[in-house]
Amino acid sequence: MLVTHSMGGTIGWRTPFYTDTVKAIVAFEPSGTPFVFPEGEVPTVRQAKFAPLTATAIEVPLADFEKLTKIPMVLIFGDYIAPEGSDLVGPDKWGTEFLMAKEFVVAVNRHGGQSELISLPELGIKGNSHFLMAERNNEQVAALVQEWLTKHGF
Repeated sequence: MLVTHSMGGTIGWRTPFYTDTVKAIVAFEPSGTPFVFPEGEVPTVRQAKFAPLTATAIEVPLADFEKLTKIPMVLIFGDYIAPEGSDLVGPDKWGTEFLMAKEFVVAVNRHGGQSELISLPELGIKGNSHFLMAERNNEQVAALVQEWLTKHGF
């Protein structure tokens, strides 16, 4: 299993392109864009108000992208994300990453993958900053990850 955080997300997506040893990916608030999509399938996402922080994506060969469909992946996001936009730079930037992550999950699953996006606030788990694995409720977050891993046979 490969666990990534933040800018490590983009490294995580590319790792299966070079090795078959990754059996699952758990990505905590992945960013460090670009997200990867098959050629011809790069989505557009809402621009951040501070444009350089807008999530991005790149095209990769379909054969590489399909390697991501062979392993289960979960992308986990905490609070302080504004998909609808915000005047606050952080939540606005993370809103674009969250929307791109949703598009990524849809693309992986459209090609036969097992990808999932979990929004902790939507599950009633609140109070998580960008370092959600280090918050006071980290045991609750860890239990959620363990449940996901068990569901996928790990």
